[in-house]
Amino acid sequence: MTQVYTNGEITPYVNRTVNGYRFATEAEWEKAARGGLSGQRFPWGDTLSESQANYNGDTNYFSYDLGPDDLNAIGQVGGTSPATSPVGSFAPNGYGLYDMAGNSWEWCWDWYGTQYGQPTTNNPTGPASGSTRLCRGGAWYRNAGACRVAYPGPTNPEFWYIDYVGFRCVLPQEQ
Repeated sequence: MTQVYTNGEITPYVNRTVNGYRFATEAEWEKAARGGLSGQRFPWGDTLSESQANYNGDTNYFSYDLGPDDLNAIGQVGGTSPATSPVGSFAPNGYGLYDMAGNSWEWCWDWYGTQYGQPTTNNPTGPASGSTRLCRGGAWYRNAGACRVAYPGPTNPEFWYIDYVGFRCVLPQEQ
């Protein structure tokens, strides 16, 4: 493919046999977000507070939300609030990755639909097509539940311009 995808005039295509940067699959994103931990809600453990992520606190609804309630005070960029926090505002996870919970939803390669793990469990890629892309990580305006490592967030690809969706690229390694 030599045509650049910019506004929907061609169907996006990925050749998984080529080396290069791309969005992470949902499974890759979750593994990276966990930072080496297993069975925990967040990249650092089972509770969440505003010193760990930029999110909308709700201690009455989520027992693992240590608060405080409402939008995180750290989420102020350029004098505006609420907003995303600058990269590195919170401690990195066990793999040295910042902001894997809260702050900004992150696009994944997968379409929203079939629970990942289908049809294989070796870096599954989810459904082959769809109308809604998958995002992970929660965002500054979402609650503690959406910031959990295992929470899938469907997002319409036409909403690329909103201030709470971002991305991080991966460079796949030989297996």
